Amino acid sequence: MSLKRKAVDLAADAAKKPKNSSITSFFSQPKPNPSTSSNNPSQPASSPTAPETKPVVFDKEAWIAKLTTEQKELLKLEIETLHESWLGALKDEVTSREFLDLKRFLKRELETGKKVFPPADDIYSWSRHTPLPNVKAVILGQDPYHNLNQAHGLCFSVRPPTPAPPSLKNMYIALKKDYPEFKPPPKNGGLLTPWADRGVLLLNTCLTVRAHEANSHAGKGWEKFTQKVIDIVAAKRTRGVVFLAWGSPAQKRCVKISSKHLVLKSVHPSPLSAAKGFFDCGHFKKANAWLMERYGEDGTIDWNLDVAPEDAGV
Repeated sequence: MSLKRKAVDLAADAAKKPKNSSITSFFSQPKPNPSTSSNNPSQPASSPTAPETKPVVFDKEAWIAKLTTEQKELLKLEIETLHESWLGALKDEVTSREFLDLKRFLKRELETGKKVFPPADDIYSWSRHTPLPNVKAVILGQDPYHNLNQAHGLCFSVRPPTPAPPSLKNMYIALKKDYPEFKPPPKNGGLLTPWADRGVLLLNTCLTVRAHEANSHAGKGWEKFTQKVIDIVAAKRTRGVVFLAWGSPAQKRCVKISSKHLVLKSVHPSPLSAAKGFFDCGHFKKANAWLMERYGEDGTIDWNLDVAPEDAGV
């Protein structure tokens, strides 16, 4: 039985089963569409689940022109590295008093010699790998990894040659149960950019952390900002996306999400809790079954990660 057919079997009885499905097509690399792809990062390619309504045109230059000198200085990173689809949706949030105070805090951290992870250019990499119109699913993390050569702006993900951390290894175990044909990254790796490029928003609650000090940037303002990101996805992706909420902190972020979306809840994949139900949660297959029912084959997610780093945007 093919993986796609297995996914559909988990959907509602009314869902139609696809014909001529195959394991090869499910795990193959997505084919680019010449009519929709773009080399311009400010113009995201269309997604099978995208644009239910006409997007609001965001005049970035006009918006920047209205900023004060201090705002331009504090928001330099957002202006230069936050994907335009997200910046347009978050423009009021980033000019809020709370967010500007967060940026002042981060500035002081650097001015006093503190090392902060991830590197500045990676803080918003989630936005560039997964533009707002392309979001199919959201995986919610907590704090960025706080050791060297780990965090790069996507929750649970690490760049090679860093090996997959324990929580991510447990995610691989759950994936293997859902899809026995699943292949993790080469060389015991933990790079999840293929997921992000396929529409999985990999978002941490806090987007920065002080080196070697877990949760050191908690309570400084990131929580409000990332909640706004979640709220925007829920509001803008009106045909529905899947939220994978593992652990009570992630689940609390999803309490106001409407029934037009799917919220899958489980314990966290951490070694401290994974054995209490994560391994058998079936979330990866359930997510695809739900997406298949709404969007068809092109709306599902290829969870396979057996991609060479040079082919995964590294």
